[in-house]
Amino acid sequence: MAQPAVKKAMFVWEGADKQGRRVRGEMSGTSDALIKALLRRQGINPLKVKKKPKALFGGAKKITSKDITLFSRQLATMVASGVPLVQSFEILGRGHEKRKLQELILAIKADVEAGGTLAEALAKHPLYFDELYINLIRAGEHAGILEAILQKIATYKEKTETLKGKIKKALFYPAAVVVVAFVITAILLIFVIPQFQALFSGFGADLPALTRMVIQLSEIFQAYWWAIFGALIGAVWGAIALKKRSLRFAHFLDRLSLKIPIIGDILHKAAIARFCRTLATMFAAGTPLVEAMVSVAGATGNILYYNATMRMRDEIATGTQLQAAMRGTNLFPNMVVQMVAIGEEAGSLDSMLGKVADFYEEEVDNAVDALSSLLEPIIMVVLGVLVGGLVVAMYLPIFKMGQVV
Repeated sequence: MAQPAVKKAMFVWEGADKQGRRVRGEMSGTSDALIKALLRRQGINPLKVKKKPKALFGGAKKITSKDITLFSRQLATMVASGVPLVQSFEILGRGHEKRKLQELILAIKADVEAGGTLAEALAKHPLYFDELYINLIRAGEHAGILEAILQKIATYKEKTETLKGKIKKALFYPAAVVVVAFVITAILLIFVIPQFQALFSGFGADLPALTRMVIQLSEIFQAYWWAIFGALIGAVWGAIALKKRSLRFAHFLDRLSLKIPIIGDILHKAAIARFCRTLATMFAAGTPLVEAMVSVAGATGNILYYNATMRMRDEIATGTQLQAAMRGTNLFPNMVVQMVAIGEEAGSLDSMLGKVADFYEEEVDNAVDALSSLLEPIIMVVLGVLVGGLVVAMYLPIFKMGQVV
């Protein structure tokens, strides 16, 4: 029977060092007795050890992928500067304001200090360090090039976060257009149109068809605005929840997203950039190509590219060259395949993949900027048509009345 996981906590301690000077700090552990034992092992005589009180407001913010990216760069910089690994964790842990991130770093430090490898310490926190991250660290430790691998991981995480931000920006703009247009239209229908409706009720003449249609739409919004807003919010929330719980629905959305005009092209380029960047990083770290393909598949971010990468892995395992396997998927442009072929022949595959990744990351950046420039006039046109249409519908009866007079 598996033993239940022991929950760690953050302890505040105070003690005296070998010279008798008072020192204090924080340490993660399972009990105050363990903290005292660890302090004695460091040559510190513990005087006070107690659990750190939890903050009532703030300090418990969720750890984000940006936090892990920043941590990776800071750790790589400190190790490259000659600071010992355990001391690096100590400095980084004390330097962060986020309590959860501080606890995470100090927990990793405690595991490394207890004799475990860095890969084993990181593997205990799969929510923050994925399989790719851990595999790269493990390869660096085995090859004795941890410093170089930490630098590569930091660069990889930074470029991945930058690419992710560009994709979010590309997807946010169209969504923002729809939301703003809907909200403005709803406000006009619920609050403005009824004022005109009260004015028209005393005209005693037939209203134009466009005006009648807008008034009927306004009456529907006034009566059922709660149901309309509730249905839309529920549909969005339901789609997000279903994507998390249903693999089939998530795969359907992945395939559908690649077919959206303009957006689909950006997502294609982003998937290729992630594929090349991840494979370049793992190959440079000395990971065998077949083993690397599993992590690369998960990093592509789309089910079509995931399935294609896993098929490529099977073909490579039977002796097929990478460029031939890539050509067979019909997902990679000819330029990418040719660059990979040159890299394989020249023995510089990681360098070529890095150049391809740089190219497609720049392509995504340019495409997002172009999309932003294109959407700005579209937003004006859409809002102008909606608002202008409603205004014209309300003023048509007034113009008609003026002609009769």
